[in-house]
Amino acid sequence: MGDPGDDLNDEHDLFGRFLSLIGPGKDELRSLLNEASSRWRGDAARIGEEGRQRMTGLFYELGLITREDWDKLDLRVADLEHRVRVLEEKSSPQT
Repeated sequence: MGDPGDDLNDEHDLFGRFLSLIGPGKDELRSLLNEASSRWRGDAARIGEEGRQRMTGLFYELGLITREDWDKLDLRVADLEHRVRVLEEKSSPQT
């Protein structure tokens, strides 16, 4: 008679061989998990983008502007102020 632990090792080895015959291998499981996680990340990014677009639409409906729009307007005003200053300097008499 063998050691009682030997029976467990034999059963574990037999179970491992059985899984290797019917189940996916480690590499297949790894690739499936990687594929699923990349899909989940893509879905999360897409959902986040859709939410941002909906909020932007709501802001426009309420007559509000986004920070991005504010920055664009601020840049345009600064550009116009600069152009006016240049025109004023050209039209003022030189001393």
